[in-house]
Amino acid sequence: MTAPRDMSFDDYMVQTMKDPAQAAAYIEAVIDLEDPAALLVALRHVAKAHGMAEVARRADVGDKTLFKALSATGNPTLATVHKVLAAVGLRLSVEPLRVA
Repeated sequence: MTAPRDMSFDDYMVQTMKDPAQAAAYIEAVIDLEDPAALLVALRHVAKAHGMAEVARRADVGDKTLFKALSATGNPTLATVHKVLAAVGLRLSVEPLRVA
C-alpha cells in the first residue's frame, strides 16, 4: 500500500479500508504477525474507515464499548471481534496451517 504524497497516511488508510478486499487482506496480513496489539490497530483502522459510530450501531455494541475494545489497551472478546468484522462486511475464517 503506497499512499499518494498529497494524502496523509490516516486519510489513505480510511479510504483504502472501505474496500472489503483491501480490508480483508490487511487484517489477514496482520493476523499472520501473531501480534494482538497490531490486530487491534488493524481493526481500529477498518472500523474508523466505516465510521466508528456506524460500526458500533451495526455491531449492536455501545460506542464507548467499541472504542474501549479497540483501544491500545483493549481486550475485545471473540464475540465483539466477530460483530465488528460483520459490521464492516467481513468474517472470520479458519484454514489449515501452511507447513513448509
